[in-house]
Amino acid sequence: MTTALQRDIAHVEDFLQSPSGFLRHLFSVAVNAVDPMLLVPQHLPPAPKGRTIVIGAGKASARMALAVERYWTGSLEGLVVTRYGHGEPCEKIEIAEAGHPVPDSAGEACAKRMLGMLHGLTSDDLVIALISGGGSALLSLPADGLSSEEKRKINKALLLSGATIQEMNCVRSHLSQVKGGRLAMAAFPAKVVTLVVSDVPGDDPGVVASGPTIPNASAPADALAILDKYAIPVSDACRKILQSGSNQAPASIHAQLGQNTTKVIATAQQALDAATRAARNHGYTPLVLGNSIEGEARDIALMHAAIARQIVEHKQPIERPCVILSGGETTVTVRGNGRGGRNAEFLLSLGIGLNGMPDVYAIACDTDGIDGTEDNAGCLLSPNSLARARAMGLSPRALLQDNDGYGFFRALGDLIVTGPTRTNVNDFRAILIR
Repeated sequence: MTTALQRDIAHVEDFLQSPSGFLRHLFSVAVNAVDPMLLVPQHLPPAPKGRTIVIGAGKASARMALAVERYWTGSLEGLVVTRYGHGEPCEKIEIAEAGHPVPDSAGEACAKRMLGMLHGLTSDDLVIALISGGGSALLSLPADGLSSEEKRKINKALLLSGATIQEMNCVRSHLSQVKGGRLAMAAFPAKVVTLVVSDVPGDDPGVVASGPTIPNASAPADALAILDKYAIPVSDACRKILQSGSNQAPASIHAQLGQNTTKVIATAQQALDAATRAARNHGYTPLVLGNSIEGEARDIALMHAAIARQIVEHKQPIERPCVILSGGETTVTVRGNGRGGRNAEFLLSLGIGLNGMPDVYAIACDTDGIDGTEDNAGCLLSPNSLARARAMGLSPRALLQDNDGYGFFRALGDLIVTGPTRTNVNDFRAILIR
């Protein structure tokens, strides 16, 4: 007699035997490997003599706060802000929600409250800062002389410009009252321990969420150069702030914050390592291209397609069955009117580059569960995706030109919808060659 457990095992094996099931499994393994609930506890500092204040911002910050609550033995209080729908049921740490990727008044109110909580602390007190990707938009308080409305317009223009995350966060930092180490300055002389879930290529903690507790190494002139590079219009007041350096943090900030510590606890590499082990365990040779790949999504896709074709046609640099893995953050320069998402754009361009090549399947998802501003984490690509779309009267190239990868994969029923994962180490891509 077949038991319920045997039926469950058989169901799982059937799922993993299908290309789409196996690719979904790899994505799940990658996300689980960077779950803050697993990683935060091992990096918590000793309790201080005085108070412990928890602050934080980002799409993973609520889950990070929940992990602190579960494993902290002393008194605890604080405030973290996350994206709408990404909260967790904390009891001692207040979880607030705000707008992302475009800042809103709720995030501005949180930033003001957080600054207020940090004033008046002593050297006996401890601040635990929980920082993850998305924190720049969620914790937005414009520099003196800059309106909230203009800050939002600049942020939105940067999102559409094709600017890298490093460039965007440089601008955000120099137009803010809380970024670039300014929260840590407000907490001085209390010690600040910052735990970071990194969503940026290279894992520089000062770039994640524009480094609210980490001094900024760039200059206001760098931010102005970025705005000019992408032809983003700004007011005379904004230009004056950057040209005069009136919002520049004092040079003494580095000496003042020397006692503070920062630890990056979750990275894209950790997610790729977990997926690599899973691939090997299922008989596939993994090929990791990198954890910090940047560039236009459609161009990076063609590079991936060329590597897949080389493997299929020439058995180089590895032989199949195999899985090509990569992470990082691509960009999309928006020229059309479609519903995009950089992972959808990547996969649509990849599909065009592969042109129906047999036995090649792919997944591309954002580890936070949100591909850009859409409701999906990403999508799945099969050898017959383009043929199915054309049978529906859709033109893959026209949809790519319109930045409508979302529309392409929605029509096929191949969107991946996970909801918020409450972690965020950026994009995960896997190409399965059977």
